[in-house]
Amino acid sequence: MRNIRCISAIIGLALLSGCSDRVNVDSHIDSAPPIFPDYTDVTLPPNIAPLCFSMPDSCGVAQFRAIYRSGDEEIVVKDDDGQFAIGQSDWNNLKRASSKITVTIQAKKGDKWIEYAPFNLYIAKDRIDQYIVYRLIEPGYETWNEMGIYQRNLEDYEQSAIITNKMTGYGCMNCHSFCKNSPEKMLFHMRSDYGGTYIVGENSVKKLNTKTPQTISALVYPSWHPSGNYVAFSVNNTKQMFHTTDRNRVEVFDNASDVVVYDVKKDEIVSSPLLMSDRAFETFPAFSPDGKTLYFCSADSLEIPAKYDKVKYSLCSISFDEKTRSFGNVVDTLYNAREGKSVSFPRVSPDGKYLMFTLSAYGNFSIWHKDADLYLVNLKNKQVSILSELNSKDTESYHSWSSNGRWVVFSSRRIDGLYTRPFIAYIDKNGKAHKPFLLPQKEKDYYTFLMKSYNIPEFTTGKVKVDQYVTSKIAKKDKGTDLKFSNK
Repeated sequence: MRNIRCISAIIGLALLSGCSDRVNVDSHIDSAPPIFPDYTDVTLPPNIAPLCFSMPDSCGVAQFRAIYRSGDEEIVVKDDDGQFAIGQSDWNNLKRASSKITVTIQAKKGDKWIEYAPFNLYIAKDRIDQYIVYRLIEPGYETWNEMGIYQRNLEDYEQSAIITNKMTGYGCMNCHSFCKNSPEKMLFHMRSDYGGTYIVGENSVKKLNTKTPQTISALVYPSWHPSGNYVAFSVNNTKQMFHTTDRNRVEVFDNASDVVVYDVKKDEIVSSPLLMSDRAFETFPAFSPDGKTLYFCSADSLEIPAKYDKVKYSLCSISFDEKTRSFGNVVDTLYNAREGKSVSFPRVSPDGKYLMFTLSAYGNFSIWHKDADLYLVNLKNKQVSILSELNSKDTESYHSWSSNGRWVVFSSRRIDGLYTRPFIAYIDKNGKAHKPFLLPQKEKDYYTFLMKSYNIPEFTTGKVKVDQYVTSKIAKKDKGTDLKFSNK
């Protein structure tokens, strides 16, 4: 691949002046080029890796060119088998030159050149956290082969394993979570032979045995308290079933569920009757950034599985006092399921202004629900709005915020309906969402040949440095610390 850099010497002249690689365009197409991934008119962080994309429809085309213009910078990139990949240094120059990069695609058919309408790449001032962490898993229903928790540097294409199940007997591992996006305070679960919850610090790994006589299961869906001294969890008695005709292939539902809070220092679990009611299913806790409010999802407990499609979860909250480990006496409702749909995955922005959640027709495990969309609550005026800019005709489900609250990453099946892929979007200071973009990769066919789904994408401000060999050794040899349920 060849990059040709042309810089206009005189401000105000067309950037193509002085470019020896200029071609004579014979015709124009009014629409933007059908590139994959669709990066047309997206807003990008200033520290994102270069965008690699392709022109899938190359029939009869002898050559493609992409002309990048930004300020006084112009870069011409010729395609390599339909792929456009700009170099890191040229990409950095373009981003520094202006907050808008204009890209024009030209195609040579026979001896004539055609030119597509240009599209823009907008460079935001707000940086993005350097890493995202996710689980890669085959989208199977009952079994899996290999899975692992990985981290990806967003400033380049480096992916590395935090831990894989090849080192722990091929058991399941899930629900990784970070305290305030810090790579130095993490947890995740292992199931099967080396079951337990693992608290990972900068230089330590602690294994917890989290099932108690008072709780219906081991700890499940987590949310760190901002102090790092507590973690809210759901405990769930979960089942799944499979549809033969419904477009939602898999159904996951709870026979029972509660919400509890784990005291990291005392290795105790505390809760409230308002979070452990036999009359309700409580799940998916999420602490507010100040730690004073615990949000969660709650549904009336109905007969399961007979009425699985009638179970609808409301978005609720209860106060929490970290000094006394006590909860409020009143549960507030921000979104009532009686309004028609069901809530899952509530996540609060770091500034405390907004809460993003997933809404679907019923149930709380919406990752296989094709109608699942993302919504936003303004926590000041309690107004709920659909995030139309982020949603597609397929599933949008899990999501998380960057540490500065200006970026979200979410899982979507919009590409093929089968595999979840990570999309990133800018959320401006007014809460407006901008067009999302697919996580950039170095090769155009990366997602085509990757037969695994991205699960639970989470931002981190740096690289997780835990030694996976140490973690696997503790998993195999440490009996783990038993938790106690406290009524105080």
